[in-house]
Amino acid sequence: MSDEVAAAKAAAARLVASSDNDGAGPATVFDNILSGKWPSDKVHEDDLSLAFRDINPQSPVHIIVIPKNRDGLTKLSNAREDQKDILGHLMFVAQSVGKKECPNGFRIVINDGEHGAQSVYHLHLHVLGGRQMEWPPG
Repeated sequence: MSDEVAAAKAAAARLVASSDNDGAGPATVFDNILSGKWPSDKVHEDDLSLAFRDINPQSPVHIIVIPKNRDGLTKLSNAREDQKDILGHLMFVAQSVGKKECPNGFRIVINDGEHGAQSVYHLHLHVLGGRQMEWPPG
């Protein structure tokens, strides 16, 4: 089992075991970044979102885009009808950052759930680039 898969399995188990009944799940590394407890290399910030460089990059450019208010968005498949605006905003921020950082093209990835290898249960978009991406990705 790869480290990524093991991390996803462990994160899914923590989410299930969480005593938090409001659907938010346990606090995440992103909560520590948003609170300022942990530093980040910010590339974009506005009232709704934060984008920062991944500390374990999987490509020369690897930026994470998150909503500042998780509001139950532990994963994309939890999105509600009333969250369409924030989902669109996150995608717009991801493309803006991607276009600036990777003028020759980029990939946006959202991992969802255990089988999607999601290891942090706070919705986040990965902006990957700075090199030729391969296909298929999985």
